[in-house]
Amino acid sequence: MNKNLYPLQFEPILKERIWGGEKLKTELNKPITSKITGESWELSTVEGDISVVANGDLKGKSLMELIDQNPNEILGTRVYERFGKQFPLLFKYLDAREDLSIQVHPNDKLAKERHNSFGKTEMWYVMQADADARIIVGFKEDSSKEEYLKHLNDNTLVSILDDVKAKAGDVFFLETGTVHAIGAGLVVAEIQQTSDITYRLYDFDRVDAQGNKRELHVDLALDAINYNKVDTQKKYGSKVNTSNTVVDCPYFTTNFVSLEDKIEISKTGETFTVYMCIEGTFDIEYNGFKQSYKKGDTVLVPAAINAFNLSGKASILEIYIS
Repeated sequence: MNKNLYPLQFEPILKERIWGGEKLKTELNKPITSKITGESWELSTVEGDISVVANGDLKGKSLMELIDQNPNEILGTRVYERFGKQFPLLFKYLDAREDLSIQVHPNDKLAKERHNSFGKTEMWYVMQADADARIIVGFKEDSSKEEYLKHLNDNTLVSILDDVKAKAGDVFFLETGTVHAIGAGLVVAEIQQTSDITYRLYDFDRVDAQGNKRELHVDLALDAINYNKVDTQKKYGSKVNTSNTVVDCPYFTTNFVSLEDKIEISKTGETFTVYMCIEGTFDIEYNGFKQSYKKGDTVLVPAAINAFNLSGKASILEIYIS
């Protein structure tokens, strides 16, 4: 094991979006300077957006550099065996001041064939919701390519899509092929496969500062869409000081931890673990290392760190690969 490894935080990669706002600063204390910041990429190895360590002796090193030098220690033995030196997940916080575009993500097979990329299975944890905030997830009833195209051409696509009110604490799991959109007034933690492949279906006829509409990907989306009604909302427990399963899928496992005191964590070295602080504050203690985290912080615990403690009073998402 590399004795220099410790729980790692990374510089946020901030993204302006036409639908973004300022809540990543007011709610999550991110260092944004724009009034249209939509995303904070917390942990990324997407080309052109590689996360850089923000804390400790490894500050300034890129996540890719650390993985390249210590693949088993960072990723875990099982993750490295499955994915090689690729970091298979992408972690974000999003602020939707306006509705996001209606979009869909391709599955692994299509994404590999068309883009040499992973597909994009993802989940959302709602951190903050304005009154009457909602999301669009899938179709109200089983549909078809023909019905979808008719409503898209008639500018009535929204009428056949499922519209769900969302509140803080809600979780939505979106398998590839699910038509979706985050609605205005939501701050969301997003966990997804490492992919930046999005097919945009409809953008509410918005234009940018230059008066241009954003590109749509109607043809690409046709074979990517699941036209059946889907159940995306996940119920989960909140038993204190334990890991309550929220999502368990082939790409990631996410647990909800209601931390009230102290938890001793024991790991096998097979997978990294990521913690996203949803509310409150907590510490990680490990081999003389102690670091405090607050709402909006994300930390990567390398797989080689087998035993550590969480302490404090916080709501935390715990993510790893089973």
